[in-house]
Order: sequence, then structure tokens, then C-alpha cells
Amino acid sequence: MHTCSQHSFRPDADQTAFIAAMDTANARAQHSYFTQYILTDVEAGYVTIDEGDYGALPDRLMARVVDAVPGQFSDEF
Repeated sequence: MHTCSQHSFRPDADQTAFIAAMDTANARAQHSYFTQYILTDVEAGYVTIDEGDYGALPDRLMARVVDAVPGQFSDEF
């Protein structure tokens, strides 16, 4: 859920960017073991990053997280 914003985009553009980032996170999560994070971004509004690319997220990135989608892959049967 969108809980914070660090930029001054129009609300409709802001929502469009958030929905696009959420769609990306959901698509990536289906093929990943790692959590997909949606972060605020000054230029794009929102971006999606894969926890697997960063390991434990640094504090500077964690402070920008507004939502997360857990990875869907599992080694459990």
C-alpha cells in the first residue's frame, strides 16, 4: 500500500507509477526466491528492486520502501 511520497508528482501520475512498479514486482516475484521491493524514486516516482540483487537492503534503500511482494519460488515440496 502506498504510504509515503518524497516527490511532487501529480496524484494521477504518482498512482500510475506506483501501479506500474507493483505490476513489475508481482511479475518478478513469480520467478524469484527473493522479495521484490517497491521504493520511492525522485525521477521515476517508484521503482522495483529485487532483494537478491542487494542482499540485505542498505538503510538508505530501506527508508524508501513503500511495499513488498514476497518471492514465489520455494525449494520446499
